Amino acid sequence: MAVPPIVLHAAIGLLPVLAFLAALLYLDSYKLVRLRIVIAIVAAGVAVAYVCYFVNGYLLGAVAIDFTTYSRYVGPAVEEFAKALVIVALIRSNRIGFLVDAAIAGFAVGTGFAIIENLLYQQLASSAGLGTWIVRGFGTAIMHGGTTAIFAVLSLSLIERARGPSLAAFVPGFALAVLLHSAFNHLTGSPRLATLAVILVLPPVLYVVFERSERAVADWLGHGFDADTKMLESITSGHFPDSPGGQYLASLRDRFKGAVVADLLCYLRLHTELALRAKGILMMRENGFDAAIDAATRDKFVEMRYLERSVGKTGRLAVVPLLHGSSKDVWQLKMLESEALDDVQR
Repeated sequence: MAVPPIVLHAAIGLLPVLAFLAALLYLDSYKLVRLRIVIAIVAAGVAVAYVCYFVNGYLLGAVAIDFTTYSRYVGPAVEEFAKALVIVALIRSNRIGFLVDAAIAGFAVGTGFAIIENLLYQQLASSAGLGTWIVRGFGTAIMHGGTTAIFAVLSLSLIERARGPSLAAFVPGFALAVLLHSAFNHLTGSPRLATLAVILVLPPVLYVVFERSERAVADWLGHGFDADTKMLESITSGHFPDSPGGQYLASLRDRFKGAVVADLLCYLRLHTELALRAKGILMMRENGFDAAIDAATRDKFVEMRYLERSVGKTGRLAVVPLLHGSSKDVWQLKMLESEALDDVQR
């Protein structure tokens, strides 16, 4: 039984980008991004594509330029900006901690965008031949995922170097994404060349990103696990008051009531215990084991949230010097808490 051309064209237009995203998830040995989150990010890309469809239609009618010029210079900026907003929201909410999950999240946004764009294109050019859909599937669709993945990776790298999020850190990645998108659209007259360029350039770049990030995760886990273990041992052994951290906490008695200082110590202990639990889960995943979140861990999150309210924002800021404060360290607790909530809902 012959496959209808419309089904074949849709499959060729969509399957390559979905397969590429699945490959990225498979390569992530630490499973930093859960499938549920990836699906939500793809859905965000779908929504972004719909918005851009109407924005591009409006701007194309409002500006006095032809379609080819618009698609080369204006369209890439509009579309990359819209896709970038999803990544900015994820980074600033500490949902992305490593280059691997930045690449996966970026490609997932582009995947959602490409799905809708290709489905819309199929309605507008239903008579297009097989060659067109090969270009759309292996070229345009993967380009959308690749440019957003590059934006996410470069932005997170600059944020890590600056040791804090800032809008300026997102500019170079956005400029590069727009440049690559525009360069691809300049090759519309040579679609095979454009598709070949995407296939030859993007996989090696993302492979290097994954290799570098895997090493960074391993280093962070090793150093962080040791530091958290020493902190917890110091607190539970009774020697913490004599340590630099304990002396710093004692100095806060001039600014906070004794009960608040005691809550800060409890908060520090819980934070460290949960950080160790998160790192332990990642280590188990890297070795092929799946660790479930137990009831005791969920209870610790409930207690920690209570302590956060008890000490207030000023108290939390005062204890920051005793905690690991990088985006990775904040991310690990977000990851652990999110998985704990998922287990409760199931």
